[in-house]
Amino acid sequence: MSVEAKEFKNALKLWASGVTVVTTQGRDNQPRGMTATAFSSVSLDPPQILVCLNQATDTGAALLESRRFAVNILNSAQEDVSNQFAGSTTQEQRFASIAWQAGDNGAPILSEALAVLECRVVQQVQAGSHWVIIGEVDSVVCREGDPLLYYHSAYRTVAIQG
Repeated sequence: MSVEAKEFKNALKLWASGVTVVTTQGRDNQPRGMTATAFSSVSLDPPQILVCLNQATDTGAALLESRRFAVNILNSAQEDVSNQFAGSTTQEQRFASIAWQAGDNGAPILSEALAVLECRVVQQVQAGSHWVIIGEVDSVVCREGDPLLYYHSAYRTVAIQG
């Protein structure tokens, strides 16, 4: 017996997560990207992460074709970036108003992201409507700042005590 979609969503709203923008380069050499909160570390040796992407997205299709991607971990001032990459805007519009450059693997790196992990696909698993993509991390960029969080259907920030 499975749970109803509404019950499932209500439970997942109670999981606080960081917010990322997953990026890749399309066959046409144009950048592709989308907001994703389904991101996790997998292994330290070798360094691997996973992201979950809806099979219907053009970003996911381009990522599986190129086999290279970047996970851009957003900082607390990047709500607008998260919304821009989550919305119904075109890929061109998503990248038009933000600073970015191509990373070592060709995937776009967002210049203001708190951290960036450049990866290559080592495994993909179909799970329901999504692909679970496991990437081996080839390069990392870390910057100072606080992360953007998502909890109970709203953006949040870290409250530092003491």
